[in-house]
Amino acid sequence: MMAPKLLLVEDDPALAELLEFRFQGEGYDVRVTADGDEALVLASEAVPDLVILDWMVEGTSGIEVCRRLRRDKSTAHVPIVMLTARGAEEDRIRGLETGADDYVTKPFSPRELIARVAAVLRRVRPALAGETLTVGDLSLDPIAHKVIRRARSLAMGPTEFRLLRHFMESPGRVFSRGQLLDAVWGTESEIELRTVDVHIRRLRKAIELDGAPDPVRTVRSAGYALEAV
Repeated sequence: MMAPKLLLVEDDPALAELLEFRFQGEGYDVRVTADGDEALVLASEAVPDLVILDWMVEGTSGIEVCRRLRRDKSTAHVPIVMLTARGAEEDRIRGLETGADDYVTKPFSPRELIARVAAVLRRVRPALAGETLTVGDLSLDPIAHKVIRRARSLAMGPTEFRLLRHFMESPGRVFSRGQLLDAVWGTESEIELRTVDVHIRRLRKAIELDGAPDPVRTVRSAGYALEAV
């Protein structure tokens, strides 16, 4: 299973280093920045699975970063856990109303934060917790590496499996070819965009059943999405 991608936005160097070390030890792929503006750039370049966001950071404030991530269609679905020394009730409410999924007040234990992050991921991204994904009549077990449609087991290659899993983690969301390329093949890949179209065709063929509609939707000039059918 692919490592969950974590974006850590924290301007305390010692705390950032500690959290990076602890989350990497838990199997996360961690990127770190102390700057709110850079955080927005990093999130747009490679959409993370979760953001840990300090309220008080350099550049754009954490609360504004949260607001902008929620406004951007590509990151609107990304869970956000806010860190802050501001423990007043009105501050917690403001953070949650802005779009944070959870709120952790400093000081805190790294073990608690790791547990809170895991809980958020289990709730909003079940595939990252190894749980079976279900969209319409499709079910995908990321641990057993099985795909079932209408009680039939489907055979597909590893790339098509990763592609389907990525779609099923965000059903209905439209992904551009570039986003799919980064998510499935990696940001360092030199594969051409048209290769995505080839694997989309293979995926469609793999999940095709007589009398069943095609759940993969082509959105002209935008990309592809997986719909519940």
